[in-house]
Amino acid sequence: MAMEKIWFGGDYNPDQWDEKTVLEDMRLFKKAHINLVTLPVFSWAKLEPREGEYDFGWLDKLMDLFAQNGLGVNLATPTVAQPAWMSAKYPEVLPVDIAGRRRNHGMRVMFCYNSPVYRERAAAIAGALAKRYAGHPALKLWHVANEYGTYCYCPICRSKFILWLKNRYGTLEKLNERWYTSFWGRTLTDWEEINLPSELNDDYRFNPTIQLDYMRFVTDSTADCFTNEYDAIRRFSDKPIQTNMSGYIKKLDQFVMAARMDVVGWDNYPSPLHDKSLVALKHDIMRGLKGGQSFLLAEQSPNQQNWQPYNRLKRPGEVRMLTYQALAHGADSCLFFQLRQSRAGQEKFHGAVVGVSGREDTRVFKEMTQLGAELEKLSPVLPGMRSKADVGMLFDWNNWWALENSSGPNRDIDYLDCVNQYYRAFYEKNIAVDVLSCKSSFEGYRVIVLPMLYMFRGDLKDRLEAYVKGGGTLIATAMSGLVDENDQLPAQDYPAYLRDVLGLRIEETDALLKDRENAIELDGKEYSCRLVCDVVHTEGAKTLGRFTGEFYAGSPAVTLNEYGRGRAYYVASQPEQALLSHLIDGLGLKPVLDYTGEMEITRRENGERIVFFALNHGKSDAEVRLGGGEFTNLLTGERVRGEATVKPNDVGVFTARKED
Repeated sequence: MAMEKIWFGGDYNPDQWDEKTVLEDMRLFKKAHINLVTLPVFSWAKLEPREGEYDFGWLDKLMDLFAQNGLGVNLATPTVAQPAWMSAKYPEVLPVDIAGRRRNHGMRVMFCYNSPVYRERAAAIAGALAKRYAGHPALKLWHVANEYGTYCYCPICRSKFILWLKNRYGTLEKLNERWYTSFWGRTLTDWEEINLPSELNDDYRFNPTIQLDYMRFVTDSTADCFTNEYDAIRRFSDKPIQTNMSGYIKKLDQFVMAARMDVVGWDNYPSPLHDKSLVALKHDIMRGLKGGQSFLLAEQSPNQQNWQPYNRLKRPGEVRMLTYQALAHGADSCLFFQLRQSRAGQEKFHGAVVGVSGREDTRVFKEMTQLGAELEKLSPVLPGMRSKADVGMLFDWNNWWALENSSGPNRDIDYLDCVNQYYRAFYEKNIAVDVLSCKSSFEGYRVIVLPMLYMFRGDLKDRLEAYVKGGGTLIATAMSGLVDENDQLPAQDYPAYLRDVLGLRIEETDALLKDRENAIELDGKEYSCRLVCDVVHTEGAKTLGRFTGEFYAGSPAVTLNEYGRGRAYYVASQPEQALLSHLIDGLGLKPVLDYTGEMEITRRENGERIVFFALNHGKSDAEVRLGGGEFTNLLTGERVRGEATVKPNDVGVFTARKED
């Protein structure tokens, strides 16, 4: 679903300002080339001051004002923050926390997704907004609620969870089997004996299967809550509908959420300590949620955040580079929180395009104005373009939850960190990676990577074996292929789901103590490794590298198995980055383009054109080799053949027609 242009703008709260300020903002927004505002995200109480009584007059004036000034609107349903009258009149809409306490009215996203009253009132106001503004010239997109992610443990959720389990398992006998309730004498004899995993029973820590199903249930409940408003809007409007997911993405299975959306939106708030590869990985995850479709960068900060422990200023040019990194990996927008700085409240020190003073001579406003002008140059070309990759990396929320909720072997296992470690090995060589779900097709990929894919579901085992037999290359890591969808180990040698394709078995797994390391000798070099070490016995696989320490010194640590026309590698620990880099060098993969220096290079394309992004993260000039044909740098208009120079902390965006 291609956007009509690159959307540039973000969250705006004109109800916090007087009319004079709002009119001045129209001038400032035009100067900064802003073309989209998101509102009224937190205005439910103002739109519906009393149950069933709507006041749209103030919003009518704003919508007309935006249209008159050439601004599009990403119209939000205000359902992230229910009015105080609703919480007072219907206390059942308030969530119960993991400790069993009913929360009071106050914080945003402080509602139960399964509350019938909440859903009824949310659908009503979403439908009322859609009916009123569906034909308004300013309307471009719909934005449902904001950063879903509350977990609720109320009686309504318990009842709904029991129904969800009945639909999933059918019979209590099947549930007992799949939950393995014979362990610790947890056998259930009636559906009403089921409770939510909470601090009241400690099942969220000590019953990993029920916790896993509860997290699946929360995702499905949240997706249904979104769909409740989606359907109300769609009765009147055909504009794209989405919601913005938090940058902390673990809480909900976003593959399930994204299936309900027209376009994916997410909020990018990296820590200053995050590696650039982690930011790129999250962008690629967002692109992967809908099979490679471009996504919306729904929020980032024009300057510092306010909620991190140390809210460092973004350095000159940093926001620009973050924006181009998002565009390079599939975004079709650059939206900020916030356009004008709030004068009070939790986020008053959060960065904004326009500060509380309203000045236009600030560093941030000047940078935003430059960025807006540049994005206008890309708008006729970029929206809807897709990326291609030779490498597919599987990413799975069910796996994430189960792996990190498992009791053993090492409490320091960090799924996202492991995924990023393997992603980074390709990223640093500018080898494109697509993030895939466990249901994705593997067709067209030369390499499939399974970083700590602990859980196997459905027909994944058979499809991976067929992929390798057909000539593909598989890379699997320690803690992969161990359990089924209910976190159960098959009564077989580890790794039951990968044993044949990898040509090995694992006798046991050693957990290294915190800050302790082992080492792997590979091709005459020694590389450190950490976290876990598998004691491996090969069954047809060739040993490429061996552990050098502990009682299993000399046993296989890196193996290669020829399987059909393909090959499968196994890395039996979490090694240092250099080992992965060395391993990838032997796969015959090529970077997007040849280059020098510290460059990040990606490619997007459609049926007519290709666009190369070249971001120079280094401190000196770098070269990108474009190959034959004539390219145009969209940012400068310069015609380029062969090589192009990109200055430090700068970016080049080069395009050519495919026939060129």
